[in-house]
Amino acid sequence: MEADSTHTSDQASDSLRWLYLDMNSYFASVEQEMNPALRGKPVAVVPLVADTTVCIAVSYEAKAYGVKTGTTVGEAKRLCRGIRFIEGNHENYIRYHHRIVETVESCIPVEAVCSIDEIACRLTGSQRDLQKAEALAMKIKLAIRRNVGATLRCSIGVAANRYLAKIAADLKKPDGYSVLLQADLPQALHSLGLRDLPGIGPQMEARLLARGIGSMERLCSLSAREMADAWGSTCGEEIWHLLRGEDLAIKESERKSISQSHVLPPEFRHDQGALQVLKKLVTKAALRMRKEDLWASSLQVFVKYQGQDTWKARCGMIETQDTIDFVHAIERVWKQAPAGAFYAVGIILSGLVPDALHAPSLFDDPRRDRLTKTLDRLNERYGKDTVHFGATHESAGLAPLRIAFTRIPAEDENS
Repeated sequence: MEADSTHTSDQASDSLRWLYLDMNSYFASVEQEMNPALRGKPVAVVPLVADTTVCIAVSYEAKAYGVKTGTTVGEAKRLCRGIRFIEGNHENYIRYHHRIVETVESCIPVEAVCSIDEIACRLTGSQRDLQKAEALAMKIKLAIRRNVGATLRCSIGVAANRYLAKIAADLKKPDGYSVLLQADLPQALHSLGLRDLPGIGPQMEARLLARGIGSMERLCSLSAREMADAWGSTCGEEIWHLLRGEDLAIKESERKSISQSHVLPPEFRHDQGALQVLKKLVTKAALRMRKEDLWASSLQVFVKYQGQDTWKARCGMIETQDTIDFVHAIERVWKQAPAGAFYAVGIILSGLVPDALHAPSLFDDPRRDRLTKTLDRLNERYGKDTVHFGATHESAGLAPLRIAFTRIPAEDENS
């Protein structure tokens, strides 16, 4: 494992606030962990074994031949004759994901599960010392190998904010450790490419290039206002502050959670009625969250009973703003709810982060995203509940159109 930390503890003590963990070639590594015959061999994970499909994850042995995420199966065969193609199994990756989160939790509290293979942790107290932060990173790496899988590797970055810590984690792969100190910013970023920044994809890169912004050094020379203009949104200004080591989590504390609650009408004071109202509440909360460009990684359900104590249950999630994900989470949590005389129910979405800090998952479905945003626009234009998910129709009131998406599987459902 590689480490890059050349500064003194005194230099770092005030600037190290976040640790970011990124599993290396995660899906391919899980396949190698489950099947020892694949270890040390070139492996590509694909949605379907066909020459026209693309690799969604590639082992480092395959990367050595030039095979990358997004390479077609046909091209991968040409580049690497001995490559093995494995059809991805989401359930296996989720199972290992939970074990990794539990292992990291045994070393340091997890602040946010950013994606299936990325985790962010806030450093506190003595953990912010440079040497102790490095020792903590090495402890996490060793714990994952011992408790989850000997073939699993991760890169860890430490920096002043979560955004920079993610960038640091990308600097040395596989199995690396890197530090970005606030005193070295933004000059320490000048050698990176524009696409190395989270939030800059092909379209955003083209937009920047069209404005004459072709390098990180040029980007870092912009003012906060110029960054906002370049992005066409306040996201650009947020990134300007992040690149200079400001920890916007302080600003985010103004919005730590989004909650909805409701006293149940008498006709809904039963198991199915309470569940339907909960689904409606989480639908409203998810809409509020999307309007504020936020993502959540935790959902809590609470139930008030007549003459009984309030019941609460929490469900950790991969960061999402998708109503369907929240509805499925509600259904899973509700199975634990004790019977009783229901009086009121509520939900809380927490672990909120803005778009600039969200790490997309390879399993994100852009069609789902477009669908959800289309529903939002229709309801905004024609009135709430004009279009809604079938799972909430009992509590949604009258609606001219109902779309039911009852067979999109939850994470823990079998196909």
